[in-house]
Amino acid sequence: MMTYFSLVIMGLGLFLMLTAAIGVMRFPNFYTKVHAAGIADSLGLALVLSGVVIGYNFLSLFTVKVILLIFILWITNTTSCYMLAHCVYYDKDNNES
Repeated sequence: MMTYFSLVIMGLGLFLMLTAAIGVMRFPNFYTKVHAAGIADSLGLALVLSGVVIGYNFLSLFTVKVILLIFILWITNTTSCYMLAHCVYYDKDNNES
């Protein structure tokens, strides 16, 4: 039963990452593309790794490492998206508005 739940959680994460990739290709300007990539990739990656933890084993060192990895990737992904948007916003030679 937990295997199926794990597969559903990972499937939701992959769906979110796919929608983020489509959003990056289809949205018109830079800011909406960064928003799609930042939000959906962070949550999608967290769901995929949570599904791995649920499917593997709850009580192990591997679980602690994956939870730490989720936290680190969540912080770095949102920070990098913020920094990209911030740099483009304050760029004086920006042709795209």
